[in-house]
Amino acid sequence: MNFDLIYLQVLFSYMTKIKMYLYICSLLTFLIGCKKDVQVAELQYPIYNDTIPHIKPFLSEIEPIDDIEFANSKNHLINFASKNWSEKNNVSFLVAKNGQIIYENYQGFSNYENKSQITAETPIHIASVSKVITATAIMILVDAGRILLDQKVNSILQSFPYADVSVRDLLSHRSGIRNYAYFTEEKGVWNRKKILKNIDILNLLGSKKIRQDCPANRRFTYCNTNYAILALIVEKKVGTDFKTAIQKMIFEPLGMKNSFVFDEANDKKNVSRSYKATNVEVGFDYLDAVYGDKNIYSTPRDLLRFDLARNSSGFLAPELRKQIYQAYSNEKKGTKNYGLGIRMINFENGQNFYFHNGWWHGNTSSYISLQKEKVTIIALSNKYTTLNYRAKNLAKYFGNYPIVVKDSVE
Repeated sequence: MNFDLIYLQVLFSYMTKIKMYLYICSLLTFLIGCKKDVQVAELQYPIYNDTIPHIKPFLSEIEPIDDIEFANSKNHLINFASKNWSEKNNVSFLVAKNGQIIYENYQGFSNYENKSQITAETPIHIASVSKVITATAIMILVDAGRILLDQKVNSILQSFPYADVSVRDLLSHRSGIRNYAYFTEEKGVWNRKKILKNIDILNLLGSKKIRQDCPANRRFTYCNTNYAILALIVEKKVGTDFKTAIQKMIFEPLGMKNSFVFDEANDKKNVSRSYKATNVEVGFDYLDAVYGDKNIYSTPRDLLRFDLARNSSGFLAPELRKQIYQAYSNEKKGTKNYGLGIRMINFENGQNFYFHNGWWHGNTSSYISLQKEKVTIIALSNKYTTLNYRAKNLAKYFGNYPIVVKDSVE
């Protein structure tokens, strides 16, 4: 048998497998879609082939929710939404179980001036929930062997001035470095009439000799600078800008069509506006070009895709994935803790609650992933409110979570 014939046989076999894969995905989606009033996260994804490491498109086996359970859950969620949000609120809210959307609610305006309504396709600034996505990009690079979790940051970014800080320290907020939003306000550090960028933060840390609040890995100190630096690490190791890197590593493979990293120079006129509770618009300032810690826009449906991928069996090597949900800050006894890009509450009953909240200008966000129950809860708003953080209360409905919720970003 000659080489050309062997090549054609292999090619035919490969194409047949692809057709069979697409057929099974289409059939599965059709069968699940037959369930009355149930919306299912789509399972079709592009065949993604690139030199950039990327999140693996998930192929989950959907477990249909019992009709009675579905109806009861939906009624409960409708009641929760009606009690917490009035017609005056701007809301993007979704709850799903097993990938199936039980309830979603979109109301208010993305732009009061032109009366643009918030819909399921309206991207909203997700504030510090962006950190979960940035951390995911870093973990993908670790899984691909591009970086090591305990690698010193100055071995990647040579001008980074703190020799004791590792990638893991940045991810877990244990680097001891200071928040750029504060030190750039100090006299002689930065001209706040100029737009601050990630590379400026890196340069200022060294040139202005910005001290650490404490040595690395001594204590937990939540700090946006950590994730601004992590974004630079992504750029260094992927070889492109952060916006393109996240698009290629996460958004495209997962079909997150309404998600993007904000480009301060080009996107200001096109994105949803940010408002105070009084409907007064919050303008952009010199900090709005910094990304990694914030500056990702997304929708609840896109974040559901993201959550399903992160909780699928194909996401990272199992031992590496476990390290995301390890509690790193144990110097003080308590239930609150932080992993690698995720907040957590470790209850005495053994139950673990994973989430991340966000607040930037008038935008507030809440991302909750109940892994044991396979429940995803997303609440976003572009008009300042702490009501989104009450979404934690819903965890008690789905599992044994003894949560006492305060309207707090933590």
